[in-house]
Amino acid sequence: MAEHGAHITTASVVDDQPSIFEVVAQESLMTAVRPALQHVVKVLAESNPAHYGFFWRWFDEIFTVLDLLLQQHYLSKTSASFSENFYGLKRIVMGDTQKLQRLASAGLPKRQLWKSIMFLVLLPYLKVKLEKLVSSLREEDEYSIHPPSSRWKQFYRAFLAAYPFVNMAWEGWFLVQQLQYILGKAQHHSPLLSLAGVRLGRLTVHDIQALEHKPAEASMMQQPAGSIGEKIKSALKKAVGGVALSLSTGLSVGVFFLQFLEWWYSSENQETIKSLTALPTPPPPVHLDYNSDSPLLPKMKTVCPLCRKNRVNDTVLATSGYVFCYRCVFNYVRSHQACPITGYPTEVQHLIKLYSPEN
Repeated sequence: MAEHGAHITTASVVDDQPSIFEVVAQESLMTAVRPALQHVVKVLAESNPAHYGFFWRWFDEIFTVLDLLLQQHYLSKTSASFSENFYGLKRIVMGDTQKLQRLASAGLPKRQLWKSIMFLVLLPYLKVKLEKLVSSLREEDEYSIHPPSSRWKQFYRAFLAAYPFVNMAWEGWFLVQQLQYILGKAQHHSPLLSLAGVRLGRLTVHDIQALEHKPAEASMMQQPAGSIGEKIKSALKKAVGGVALSLSTGLSVGVFFLQFLEWWYSSENQETIKSLTALPTPPPPVHLDYNSDSPLLPKMKTVCPLCRKNRVNDTVLATSGYVFCYRCVFNYVRSHQACPITGYPTEVQHLIKLYSPEN
């Protein structure tokens, strides 16, 4: 049993195949980035709809464009997506042997690169749009009081009925592939990698050295452009590369922050958070000594402690909670600025008149 379980973490070291924990971690990384950015844009749009409403309305498209620039930059420069490179992984073209493997700094071939971009960027965008369409159609169907009178309504109701089963089959496909990967029966943890013609592997020492030296070599080999077209092309490449580099730097910092937040708000860490953030228990309230001339409380609850008669116009002093005649307590508080029983400092505005149901 231990021998089979050891494959999950250690059996893949020989053929440079990452463990299931590494591939699941890199997949969950970009899954956490999107809702975090969406929440930020939502807060900005609610605070200032005139300036930031556009970003909220077109968030899916803007995020897809930025994701396209980011993934294209990493796939062409490091042979990996942003999240894969973050965890020290790379994409290896299927059929390449250990000796003929390309360095990660060479990037993916164009065919595998555009297939990877399609499955990394375009497919998630279409999936998000499909889920929003299903949600809107389901709401329309739930609140509609008209029977399906057209073929279109019958079609989308059949689509709504079939979508959960299609989605379940899609997720099941990925689950079976992951189970095969864990058991060592497959080279891919995701069917999309197989369709793209690549598999995941760990970065080697040569890959890391090549990635470190590549920026310096690129700056040394850069030659001045001759024609105007070449200058424009070079400027566009620099602009796109600068945007992608800015996105990668910002996301790298943001990812660390997101992971810190996930750890901070995790259920396992709640006890630690409480011990760090809990305020100290406040001391018991200090009871002021009664004044020497303070009257004793009457035994009957309907008697005013000041005039010793049945209360008239019952009034409670909010500072202490004792009840007096309105005239008695008003004159006393105005003269002494304190409760006649406890001596607590008080003001006239702390007097609250009480009205019984009979009145």
